[in-house]
Amino acid sequence: MNGAILLIIGIIFFVFAYRFYGRYLEKLFGVDANRKTPAHENRDGVDYVPTKPAVLFGHHFASIAGAGPIVGPILAAYLGWMPVVLWILFGCIFVGAVHDFSALFISVRHQGRSIGSVIEEYLGYSGRQIFLIFCWAALVLIIAIFAILVAKTFVATPAVATASLLFIMMAPIFGFLVYKKGVSLVAGSFVFVPLLFLFIWLGTKYPFDLVEVLGVTELAARNIWIIVLMLYVFVASVLPVWLLLQPRDYLNSYLLYVMMIAGVLGIFVAAPHFVMPAFTGWSATTPKGGIGHIFPILYVTVACGACSGFHALVASGTTAKQLDNERHIKPIGYGAMLVEGILALVAITTVAVLPKADYLALLSSESPIMVFASGLSGFIAKVGLPVLVGKTFIALTISAFMLTTLDTATRLARFTWQEMFLPKDGSKRKKSFSLLSNPFVATTFSVVLSGYMAFSGSAMEIWPVFGASNQMLAALTLLVVTLVLVKRKVNFWVAFVPMLFMTTITIWALVNLIKVNFNTNWVLLGATAFLLIMAVILAAKAVWSLIPKKY
Repeated sequence: MNGAILLIIGIIFFVFAYRFYGRYLEKLFGVDANRKTPAHENRDGVDYVPTKPAVLFGHHFASIAGAGPIVGPILAAYLGWMPVVLWILFGCIFVGAVHDFSALFISVRHQGRSIGSVIEEYLGYSGRQIFLIFCWAALVLIIAIFAILVAKTFVATPAVATASLLFIMMAPIFGFLVYKKGVSLVAGSFVFVPLLFLFIWLGTKYPFDLVEVLGVTELAARNIWIIVLMLYVFVASVLPVWLLLQPRDYLNSYLLYVMMIAGVLGIFVAAPHFVMPAFTGWSATTPKGGIGHIFPILYVTVACGACSGFHALVASGTTAKQLDNERHIKPIGYGAMLVEGILALVAITTVAVLPKADYLALLSSESPIMVFASGLSGFIAKVGLPVLVGKTFIALTISAFMLTTLDTATRLARFTWQEMFLPKDGSKRKKSFSLLSNPFVATTFSVVLSGYMAFSGSAMEIWPVFGASNQMLAALTLLVVTLVLVKRKVNFWVAFVPMLFMTTITIWALVNLIKVNFNTNWVLLGATAFLLIMAVILAAKAVWSLIPKKY
């Protein structure tokens, strides 16, 4: 297989899916461009803010992408590139994009409330609470993981720390000028997007190295950065969305667009030939020397780029509250997922060109992000960008998006916590007066527990639990979508079949994780068991709700 041919096939596949299957979903769900969205009905200038589709696409795409569509395919490549590619292509179109589209649509039709809150209509108050607890627990894991990853990146590459801090300081200025001073989005972008690339250059010239500045160990520097990051995400969670989160995500999205365009062009020019075996059997040796199985490992390792439960939290958490018009659901909900699928194909290409022995050796000494940066910079060099410059830019871009995932996940954790303290049938009352639902209190609980998890284990120890819980969250979201479609008496199979597959795969993976962590890591064992129990209870309640009752 040639990398350029694979990309051409993938892009054509996604374009046809967007054109035909995306249109079918619009008709099935009944998208109405004349219907008022929650951003207008509940406009408060903090969370509910009507947003231009280009800005919202940037926020949504930056939030769902992060490092996920890069790390997952690279980590799963030891199973052979063909299973990974097939899961990206078919999973993205028929599972992930359907999941994202429907989560956004359902949330928009329920006053911008999360999927967890919507579930009350179908599984009752207890079902709502269990689902929200599950979502909140998964978000705590996400915050912990990405805090560790970002902190380690800041220590290993201090230039990233400098650029990231400058990005954060620039975002409120952009948001203030656009939303309060009437500066047009185009004019603001022409000024501030070039500043992004200037800040990257400044980061390389003036790296902010805590080890050198404070004279501490790398571990101490990492822990300091974790504390700093927790303080940052606390502030990002409670500030108005237009002031920090939205403008930072929008501006950062240009970094990812440039990286993807350069990468795709580089692959087209280089036309690299795949050396790694297409299929190595139903099981294979992992980079750490263990044994991994296609079922269920592939489907919980490759999440973003194929299907990810975290996307539903973004779609029904922040995106639904900013959607200006329902006609934007397809390009943002379905389209952004397909673009992420392209990024995942680029990621698998960077390692499929290696002999398997070289790939395994590389992953044993370097992180998947740096493996990706090295491989992609080699392709981009074919269009004239020096390898070292390309590698630095790619690493900085990915790090910026890990930070985006981190602050978005914290805001989503705050939303989820607040919804847990809404009264029964929260649609009848927009707010709860409980102290526990206060935005500052909700953010404090989320940040403190995430910080504890971050200090209690490494990202690689937490990642498998996150991966399984993330995919279970996707299965539960598709379960809600199935119930919605069944109630409306329309074609529910578009959600039911993916839900059945994802449920089977993730329960299988969670059971395996319980076996692995038994008597070795009680924190992760408890987290895994808790998530599995919550998922089983919700599945049982869903089945019960579909059984005709005799009264």
